[in-house]
Amino acid sequence: MRARRSRAVSLLVTSVVLTGFLIPGADAQPEGGEALSGREAVAVVEPAVAEPAAVEPAAVDLDEIPAEPPVRPRPPAERELFGADCETVIEGSQVTAACQNGYPETDLLRLHVECDRWWDVDADSAAVALAPAGRIELTSRCWKEVRTAWVTHQRP
Repeated sequence: MRARRSRAVSLLVTSVVLTGFLIPGADAQPEGGEALSGREAVAVVEPAVAEPAAVEPAAVDLDEIPAEPPVRPRPPAERELFGADCETVIEGSQVTAACQNGYPETDLLRLHVECDRWWDVDADSAAVALAPAGRIELTSRCWKEVRTAWVTHQRP
């Protein structure tokens, strides 16, 4: 992704213009260091603005303006060592989920089946505990076609 130069250029131009307005005000202070106020300040500022030779113009090389820093992507979250690996197979109206727990914690599994027909009741199985290094098959069915099926994981 390429950085946008227009924002950096507009910020630089704005700062140069604002600096141009502030420099005559800085020259308007008397030698004693006390700032003038009211009409005295206006009377002193006007002659300083009338003399453009007193203020050196600022030269800006646009190639020296650094581009905006690239946006760093978030580091990937550390993979959590939990949750059995499950393979779900749908054959007609029958659903089978074969799960194997390769992690050191017990996993509570539930098989959820959503049926395609509006009158067919969706099924959510009871939680089944799968111990570490264990393997299990969960099955469920619909009366007619299955729309989708998935397995959820929960810590005991």
